[in-house]
Amino acid sequence: MKKYAAYGTVLLFTLIYILSFVDRQIVAVLGTQIRDSLVLSNFQIGLLYGPVFSFVYALAGIPMGRLADKTSRKLMICTGLFIWSLMTVLSGFAASFAFLVTARMFVGLSQAMLSPAVYSYLADAFSPKHRATVFSIYASGIFIGVGLSFLVGGSVSLQYDWKVAMIVVGVPGLILAPLTWFLVREPDKKRKAESNDVNILSDLGLLLSKKSVVFHLMGFSFLACMGYTILAFIGNVFNDIHQRPDLIPLYGWFMFGVGIMVILSGKTADKLAQVKPKRRYFMGIFAALGGVPFYVLGLYADTPEMAFLFMGIGVLFSSSYNGVAAAIIQYFVPSRKRALAGGLYLFVISVAGFGVGPPLTGWLIDFVFSGPLAVSHSMMTVIAVSSLGATFSILNAMRYYKHDAVNENAALE
Repeated sequence: MKKYAAYGTVLLFTLIYILSFVDRQIVAVLGTQIRDSLVLSNFQIGLLYGPVFSFVYALAGIPMGRLADKTSRKLMICTGLFIWSLMTVLSGFAASFAFLVTARMFVGLSQAMLSPAVYSYLADAFSPKHRATVFSIYASGIFIGVGLSFLVGGSVSLQYDWKVAMIVVGVPGLILAPLTWFLVREPDKKRKAESNDVNILSDLGLLLSKKSVVFHLMGFSFLACMGYTILAFIGNVFNDIHQRPDLIPLYGWFMFGVGIMVILSGKTADKLAQVKPKRRYFMGIFAALGGVPFYVLGLYADTPEMAFLFMGIGVLFSSSYNGVAAAIIQYFVPSRKRALAGGLYLFVISVAGFGVGPPLTGWLIDFVFSGPLAVSHSMMTVIAVSSLGATFSILNAMRYYKHDAVNENAALE
């Protein structure tokens, strides 16, 4: 595949990833409106944003990864894009919690088709020495998408209502899906010639027997838990604590900054790896610790403006790990198992990030803490535990990296 065509495909996949996170995040952006409109609790909003989506997404991720290793990655990407966009549009007609739950489950199932196929595609299309950078360009789509979800979805909902916002953010994917089918070409499929019908449990067992992989998954799961908790309840900080719902859409501007930070983190990881490959993990530690002081200042700020500023700066640091995390796990598997490794990574961080963080925080708000700072206390509890857990786990992943990496010399090509 020619260089420019390859990077063009990266940009197209990044655009699709942007749309996936617009549709994924929109529930949290519209959370207080949905809560008040359908008379729901914070815990129910946490469930809708978290487990209802993430458990389906996570459970489907591993089999979707195996399917991507054996079939057309282009077909999986286009089909998934069309289905989750349609489900988001239909959510705009929801009149009950049950309807939103059903649509959200289909969003989770269809979005599970995307990243395992993309990870496999990009790992085949680019050499190892560029992998963290390329994966970070793709991962930047997370935060561009989240930013657009806040800006577009939040603004439309303030001007009209949350149902119109759902429809508006879902329509672009219905248009892009057929265009993607005609634009994307598969790279060289050497992986098929190498692939054998090995039991998926056997492959997973072999991967999880590596201590670096286990600590890798633990560390970045803690970071995902922190990140999705903030995204799920940042609206509550502005709406419930400071009575400034107009700041919710504006928070999206910080997400664009995170997208830049993700790319810089990937490039830095590639540079660090030239000295010693395990130093890629330094960017995970940077994310685990860098944002915490700003979250403390933001969650306990006296004014909404200071809360907005410090919560925004915090997310720039704490969410910068995404591309690096997805790239590093590829160094522990041969090429024929790359999508499976990507599926496992998405499974674990989805369960921990979406599945644990938001509902746990919602439960803490509703049942453990009370008073005007219940949201702050709840979020800070999850952030502190996640930061410590991530740092400990990533340091241990570094200890075993050299022993567990596959073809270590290839990582330095």
